Order: sequence, then structure tokens, then C-alpha cells
Amino acid sequence: MFSPDETIELNIAIIGGGSAGMALATKLNGSPATVFEPSTAAERDCSWALWANESQLKKLSTSVQGSWDQWRIIDHNHEVVHQSDHYCYTALSAEKYLNHCETNLKAPINLVRASVENLVAKSGGGQFEAGGQHYRAKTIYDSRPPKLEDNSLCQHFIGWEIILAEPIENADIATLMDFRVDQSRGLHFIYVLPYSDRHLLVESTMISTHIEDKDWYRSAISGWLAERNMQVQSKVREEFGVISMATVAPHNSEINHIGAAGGAVRLSSGYAFSTIQTQMSALAASITVGSPHLPKAFSKRLIFMDKVFNRALKAQPDQGVSFFMATARALDADQFSHFMLGNAGVIEWLKVIYAIPKRPFIKAALKQCFSHD
Repeated sequence: MFSPDETIELNIAIIGGGSAGMALATKLNGSPATVFEPSTAAERDCSWALWANESQLKKLSTSVQGSWDQWRIIDHNHEVVHQSDHYCYTALSAEKYLNHCETNLKAPINLVRASVENLVAKSGGGQFEAGGQHYRAKTIYDSRPPKLEDNSLCQHFIGWEIILAEPIENADIATLMDFRVDQSRGLHFIYVLPYSDRHLLVESTMISTHIEDKDWYRSAISGWLAERNMQVQSKVREEFGVISMATVAPHNSEINHIGAAGGAVRLSSGYAFSTIQTQMSALAASITVGSPHLPKAFSKRLIFMDKVFNRALKAQPDQGVSFFMATARALDADQFSHFMLGNAGVIEWLKVIYAIPKRPFIKAALKQCFSHD
């Protein structure tokens, strides 16, 4: 036992035991580290998604809530359905994933169920308090969510996990975007993951600079369900989230930031899980050879293109539906998966550029070239 007046010396401190923090902890090979996370996995349950291949599905099998080899995007005029033999759109239970990671932590990795407070950072490490105890770490990786800047583009949503009174058709298809909803406040769509023909996750998602009152999203979900005569028998849970779609500033430049604060969120889509896994694997390998610096999550080219996309979307939100529908129509299932994962090649990019409305993107690209962002 340590005295509260004693300072515990650490090699690596990981602040936050979410997707990034636990991924790094589980991938470290023999490097002593301590994860600080105040909340249990059950308290942080939500749905995470990715396009997974067969190998990834196997590795994540204990956390998979549902997977679909077909997905669709819909507006009032078109429905684009993709079907892949190589990728499944996959939903993970954050609770199951985090529980699995915590259960499989082995010495010299420790978990402290406490918040980090009074952090004084210096040269990649620093001192702090947690659970009434003093700590000093040589290296700190902070995965706490970044602060959102005013008027920045965000993806914000409320989701209901529900049980329906009657089964639905096409429960083998995930609906990534259904744009047949109110578009007056920004780009708005309904996201539907059918875990079975009666067990669904339904989200009302907005991409805009203004976060709505929670009852607005709830009303959108209720309206979408009512229009399709879907009666809710019971509601399992509700989740609320806000994902920045702009470049984020770190809390403290003296330490490394991982996860969303470390630039692992795809700016044009909000997807992060796959990138976090790849980035944390690379970071763990670097730590093993004595290099604690965080590898870049995305290439400069991809970041530039995503910023152009978001600048065009922010300037002309009424064009958002056509942007996404054109992208979906231009690519086949595997190309779409690569594109959303941030792994698109020249051919995929050329197809997208050729398909989307040109004028908004040319204007956005020129502005981005001369911006300091």
C-alpha cells in the first residue's frame, strides 16, 4: 500500500480508458503502464462502427453487436445498396469491447478507477493526482475528448436501441444514411442498424455547427418510426454523442494526445475505431523500441481533402445530400469501404471527384489552399 503523501513513479500513464486508451494498453508488450479511468465499461456503453474484414471480425468477435455485408444510403429519389464479399459493416458494443480489454490486462499494465486531476505536464510526462494519490509519469498519453471550438462543424446525434412490436423486412441491410427527413437545420439523416428483425439501433444524426435540443432528435426518430408503422415495444437505452469534424487543438502541448484528441477521427465522416486500432498498434511498436511519439493517423493529402469536403459542406449544407449520394453511387462496395476507412487509392478518389458537384468543391479547395487551418 502507498501513503497518500507518497508520489508513485510511473513509466507510462494513460489518461482515459476508452477506445484509444484501452487499445494502447492491450497492445503494449512488456512496457509498464497504468490506465486511469473513473467510469466502468457499462457506464460508457455506446455503439462503435467500422468496415471489418474476416480477420478483424474474428479478433473482435466478443464485442460484435451486429454485422452486415449489405448497406444502403437513401434519399427521396434514389437508393444505393452496396454488397461486399470482403467487408462487413460492423457494430461493436463499447461495453463489451472495454470489458474484454480490461479483463485481459496483464502485468505490468494496471488499471486505476479514478479521474486524473491537477495535471502539471512537462516534456512529455508530468505530475498529477488520482483517487487521492500523487503520481509522476515519465510519459503521458491523454485520451480525454478534445474541447469543441465555437461554430465548428460537428456530427451530433441521439440513438435509441429499441425492441419493436413486430418484425421488419430487410433486417440484413444496414441503413447508413436515410435523408428522407427534415433538412432545414443542416445535413440530417436517420441511421439504422437492425441487430435482428425486431432489435434495432435507430439514430437521428445531424452534421452542422449547431447542436440541437435533445427532444428535436427524439422527435425525428419517433416521426421516422411512425411513418413506417414501426411500434416500439421497449426502449433498451439511449445514447447521445458529439463528434468534432474539425481539426482539434490538444489540451496541453507538453504531452501526447491519443484518440479523438490525437487526430484519429476521420474529419469527413466521424469514423475513428479502425484508425485508432492502427495508430495504437504503431505507437505500441514505437514505445517498445524507445520512441514514445504518436504516429500520424492520416496522410496530409487525406486531411486536406477532408477539410475541403467539410468546408464545402459548411458553406452549402443544402448540397450535403447530393455530396454523399454521389459518392455512394460512384463507388462499388469495396471501394466505398476503402474510402470510408481512409484507404482510398487514386482510382477511388478520381471517381468521387468526377461524381460530386464541382463548383462548391473548387471554391472550397481554393479557400483551403490559402487558409491557415
